[in-house]
Amino acid sequence: MQENKNKNEKVNENERAPGMKPRLALYHANAKGTGCAIKMELHPAVGAADGSIFCTFAAQKTVGNRLGPNPTFPTFDWDGAITVKLAFDDLTKIQQVFRGECESINGDHGLWHRTAMGNTKIVLRHLVDPVPGYSLEVYFCPADGGEERRWLLLLQPSEALGISEVISGSMYLVAFGVPEVPKAAVAD
Repeated sequence: MQENKNKNEKVNENERAPGMKPRLALYHANAKGTGCAIKMELHPAVGAADGSIFCTFAAQKTVGNRLGPNPTFPTFDWDGAITVKLAFDDLTKIQQVFRGECESINGDHGLWHRTAMGNTKIVLRHLVDPVPGYSLEVYFCPADGGEERRWLLLLQPSEALGISEVISGSMYLVAFGVPEVPKAAVAD
């Protein structure tokens, strides 16, 4: 820890750079209450730890009502959300779909992640009909044999382009982390 000379408060040297907000959120509520939200958070490589992008998916909890004098907005079940860690290889497979090199990840087999808590399957597909876009689905099957859960996010082409650009811009940090400035180059 080092002391911040401007505010006299402790600053963890491993925290994100001041002013840098490596997070992105998309909220897709619908009138049926079956929508989904995603929060993406960049975790650059540090030392021997590989970088990644963590994606948290939350199902829509309430529909909301934007009409009338006291509008209410839809809410999402962040307590029941699932978080998946997308490493370098996962991100390159996602990019292949967004760039049109393939129609889905691993030919619809998706990405599989196994943990002590259960198995997670991540499927990204390019859609043409009935509306052009992409479907991003996450399935979680608990190891204790509980009920499988599913999150579905339908992306418009413009959203997919934005996410693709975010991933592209993050790949250097995922692979190599934040470059350190040699101490000799820093003026006292």
